[in-house]
Amino acid sequence: MLTQRTLKTTFALMIGFAVFVAPAYANPGNGNHGNNGAHGNKEQGYASSKNEHGHRKNARHPDHVQSDISFSQARALAVNYGLVGYQSLPPGIAKKVARGKALPPGIAKKNLPASMINALPHYPGYEWRAVGDDLVLIALSTAVVTAVINGVFN
Repeated sequence: MLTQRTLKTTFALMIGFAVFVAPAYANPGNGNHGNNGAHGNKEQGYASSKNEHGHRKNARHPDHVQSDISFSQARALAVNYGLVGYQSLPPGIAKKVARGKALPPGIAKKNLPASMINALPHYPGYEWRAVGDDLVLIALSTAVVTAVINGVFN
């Protein structure tokens, strides 16, 4: 009886220990796969030359677009490249162009000049487009709107 109780107690302690230790070995999530033995300096702007795209800003997460580029920076780029005076979308269609929604079919997406795209933050798998008078970041594979900066090309 005593050995059976000891065995059950030991087994319960091992399961409890495994439950608390398992998160330490878990994947950090959000597309981060740890640093895989790399040095921590790469996060601080000391990236190797294979990760750099010329003079293009290489941003990490498209969820942080609002902190990577502001309306005033985007508007200044639009003015510098002469991309002003675009018509805004009709209100019914403009409501459909929102973060997290798929871009409506048949909506006019204008390509931006390569020089302006190079000045915008770069996110792999996403592209910047002009939709009406808004600057929109769109996922290439799903056509889901990731970010909208309203009135940039107004």
